[in-house]
Amino acid sequence: MSVTRRDFIGAAALGGLAASSTLAADALPTRLLGRTGARVGILAFGGGSRFLEYGEAKGIEILHRALDLGINYVDTAASYGDGSSERRIGQVMKTRRRQVFLATKVDDRDAAKAMRTIEASLGRLQTDHVDLLHVHALGDANDLAAIEAPLGVLRLLYKLRDQKVARAIGVTCHSDPAVLARALERHDFDCTQMALNAALSGAGAASFQSVALPVARRRMIGVIAMKVFAQGQLVGPAAPEMLLRYTLSLPVAAAVAGMPKPEHLEANLETARNFKPLSATEMDNFSDQLSAGHKSELDRFFHRHTDA
Repeated sequence: MSVTRRDFIGAAALGGLAASSTLAADALPTRLLGRTGARVGILAFGGGSRFLEYGEAKGIEILHRALDLGINYVDTAASYGDGSSERRIGQVMKTRRRQVFLATKVDDRDAAKAMRTIEASLGRLQTDHVDLLHVHALGDANDLAAIEAPLGVLRLLYKLRDQKVARAIGVTCHSDPAVLARALERHDFDCTQMALNAALSGAGAASFQSVALPVARRRMIGVIAMKVFAQGQLVGPAAPEMLLRYTLSLPVAAAVAGMPKPEHLEANLETARNFKPLSATEMDNFSDQLSAGHKSELDRFFHRHTDA
């Protein structure tokens, strides 16, 4: 299909994105997260709505299990369950913070409001810093302008990075690849989290993979994939292991997955531990097949989808 995806496969191989030969047979492969210097496991634990499907005690138990099995990247946000995700994760962080690359997100566009939100997040997470702090859910061009405003959240994130409250800063987006690409071109982000799955990228379609991912690569911005399973909508039309392999065959550091059942955690870890990149032809065929039946619907879904 597209030259871009074939370039991605070549870059992945040359850059050593597959598992290191020095890893133990059951270890989770790690990759470098852009210019942060951190190495993170290729499967990240998602703390969003899928995590919140567990009761509190079970959710805490599952997160401990994920860390025991080798996951070291945990992703959450202030808005997930109105802070309940961060509170649960904080119960784990109070004893295991040093084991985890911890990322959270702030929805506020006004710097003063954002600072209050971030202070509350640190309290819930039981830590004095996070490894990655994202501007959450970048929307359209007007939203980007609000983030960039003199009293907007972006300047606050720069300040917090300087103060080591956040080791790195980033921006997430699941609705507008062109606006995300513009943000990455304009600003000094260390990382970005974007919607990357096989159904969004087929048949030469404009997607995060074709529009925003090349900008991130060129600027050495660490990329975290999300919406790999499209909130579960692609599980059934495609095998979960193929969906995860597709996304991990791209030049990303990690894929964040919501895993609402213990068996999802076990299965995704098995795929990640034994990861082998798909060939360019396999990626083309798989994404074209899924895109034909699902891209338009998923585009509409993600434009109105709110992470919560």
